[in-house]
Amino acid sequence: MIDDRDRKILDILQRDASIAVSDIAERVSLSVSACSRRIQKLEDSGYIARRIAVLDRDKTGVPTTVYALVKTAHHADEWIEAFRRAISDIPEIVEAHRLTGHYDYILKIVLPRVEHYDVVYRRLVKRVELFDVSASISMETLKHGFAVPVDYAE
Repeated sequence: MIDDRDRKILDILQRDASIAVSDIAERVSLSVSACSRRIQKLEDSGYIARRIAVLDRDKTGVPTTVYALVKTAHHADEWIEAFRRAISDIPEIVEAHRLTGHYDYILKIVLPRVEHYDVVYRRLVKRVELFDVSASISMETLKHGFAVPVDYAE
């Protein structure tokens, strides 16, 4: 079980993991050592999965986002595993979700420009058979972030 201080620590860290423990401790009214122990406990118990640096996509040359909706005629474990391997080997595919409804999967693909989508598409279909793929280009990001609500954490 975690308490409100732990939730506040999680919220602070997910917004900026580089913040000093002393600053976090001050914000949650703890000593530095007590705060450090709590952070370690949150890491050990899996609440903090990892700490990463979020890169600027414009500066790293991949400002374009394409969402590909994928239908497949295959649902056997072997095909799903081949699909997982195929998408994990393509660095431009940064997210993949299995869906309910009309499509089976959605892929978030980051690209240097929209024309590069064909390169990614060809690499994918060489590795795994797909029934249908429908791609949409993101025109504008209205909300972006990695922070999740911490109020539900137990």
